[in-house]
Amino acid sequence: MKITITGATGHLGTQIVKALTKLVPAQTLNLGVHTPSKAATFAAQGMTVTAMDYHDQASLRPVLADSDVFVYVPSKSHDSYSRVSEFENVIAAAEVSRVKHILVMGFIADQVNNPFALSAFYGYVPRRLAASSLHYTIIRNALYADPLVPYLPELIERQHVIYPMEDQALSFISQADSAAAFAKVATTPDLLIDGRIYTLTQSQAYTMPELAAVLTQVSGHQIGYQPVTLAEFATMYNQGNEGHMLASMYAGGALGLLSAVSDDYATIMGHPAQSLPAFLQTNWV
Repeated sequence: MKITITGATGHLGTQIVKALTKLVPAQTLNLGVHTPSKAATFAAQGMTVTAMDYHDQASLRPVLADSDVFVYVPSKSHDSYSRVSEFENVIAAAEVSRVKHILVMGFIADQVNNPFALSAFYGYVPRRLAASSLHYTIIRNALYADPLVPYLPELIERQHVIYPMEDQALSFISQADSAAAFAKVATTPDLLIDGRIYTLTQSQAYTMPELAAVLTQVSGHQIGYQPVTLAEFATMYNQGNEGHMLASMYAGGALGLLSAVSDDYATIMGHPAQSLPAFLQTNWV
């Protein structure tokens, strides 16, 4: 069996690889990475590590060749056009390289009326896969809970959650839970269903006052809810020119488009995803 993972040295990709090692021999894992030196630890475990570039279709073909399962984690880019261009190369290379099944990372902000800057890409993914010759499965993630941990000191200082969400809720999943589900689906034929779309969330979505209450409980500091405007949020968090993308995501959230709750995680893993309070309590020190 050959399981190929691209984006294998990113935050989620690394955790997917580690989760897979609990289920299959390391020698079955084939990693496509931009910088092989970052995957030296994986190579030392017996995994195949090959340099590739999503924007160079020729570099993708030998990495994907004859993969039984190809786990595709998109690169980090801030606009849909770049990601769609990347995805077209991935689809073309996968078709030529005889990939038997592609498992693709999606996101819950994929609705046709979502103003999120990357919603066009995430909405394109299932339609493009349906038009391809590939067998495919999609796993849509909720918002990652992980960034709340390093963000918490700032929220303690501000004394407020400031997301411009109005009265709408956010749904979360931890990267570790997401990775475990990817690994389980990738290695379980009964779950790797052609055309199936899974949505990974915790059992509850949180309005901003509810989120503030959880953060208060975990941190021991009083945190309320005092939203800034979308324009203010974009300016405040424009490191790496991400401000517009982040603000556009919460614009979608304010429309109620980031509040999905699903039991698909339990379907895959046999138990619910770790709750937000439990995740934060485990990781906040």
